Amino acid sequence: MRRRTFIAGLGSAAAWPAVARAQQAGQMKRVGVLMALANNALGRGLAKEFQQELQRLGWTDGRNVAIEYRWGEGHIERGAEFAAEFVQHKVDVIVSASTPSTASAKEATSVIPIVMVGNGDPIGAGLIASLARPGGNVTGMTIQETDLGGKRLALLHELVPGLRRLAILVNVNNASGVLVMQKVEAAAGALGLEVIRLEIRRAEEIAPAFKALKGPALAVYVAADPLMMDNALQINTLALGARLPTMHSRREQLEAGGLMSYGPDLRDRYRRAAVFVDKILRGAKPADIPVEQPTKFELVINLKTAKALGLTVPETLLAIADEVIQ
Repeated sequence: MRRRTFIAGLGSAAAWPAVARAQQAGQMKRVGVLMALANNALGRGLAKEFQQELQRLGWTDGRNVAIEYRWGEGHIERGAEFAAEFVQHKVDVIVSASTPSTASAKEATSVIPIVMVGNGDPIGAGLIASLARPGGNVTGMTIQETDLGGKRLALLHELVPGLRRLAILVNVNNASGVLVMQKVEAAAGALGLEVIRLEIRRAEEIAPAFKALKGPALAVYVAADPLMMDNALQINTLALGARLPTMHSRREQLEAGGLMSYGPDLRDRYRRAAVFVDKILRGAKPADIPVEQPTKFELVINLKTAKALGLTVPETLLAIADEVIQ
């Protein structure tokens, strides 16, 4: 079944083409959003942030803009199908929430502007020419995932005394995730850590991957990916059951029981995406809009999980944490 859902209560109707046809030609702008996450509370919350900011900028869904969402539900292969639908519908802008969805959109069109929400390494993935001059039809934001691996690992190493081995859980269908894995492996080698790769492609492979993990002095680095976000509760439950500390990329994964996260605020990324869409709808060309890098990174620590793992969080980490979950 195709995942064609709208955000309830935000003005979207179940018949976007009909709404668009009801407007006079040229009045109604169309925005297609490729949501890599599942259609759950987290995904809908981020979509709400995007839509509310777009409204603040003068674009009200159902009045002068029609917004439609496609939900990846952790299945990267759906991106090509959904992008093709948006091209067929002749949307004015495509918003893409991950590296794979941006790649699918770029392959589907070289004309329709594409706004990236959170791509780990858009240059390395071949999506843009440079941050200052992206060129082509893609602009938006990078979340610098390949640059954050070393910092996250240093924080994890400080929290977990005697850490000697690191498991990296990565969705190898995501090109950004593979790049992150390589960077983290290099950082782990510099710290003298043994690295264990846990390569998965779908949610059903998560539990078997954890079964292979045994022995002391081990922690898990969860590479940023929509599949990991959607399955954060399962990942953290398995990790806690095996008494394994976890490092995540987003604070939302700590709400599902993770130990520590370090990265940009996802909600802010979706609000910023609305700013890019606003510029494009008002005539700006994506090739001329520099790609934006995050200016703030949040360190969040889950004290409840730390206690369950028998870990004492150093005062030095508590002092620099942006949020501590009790």
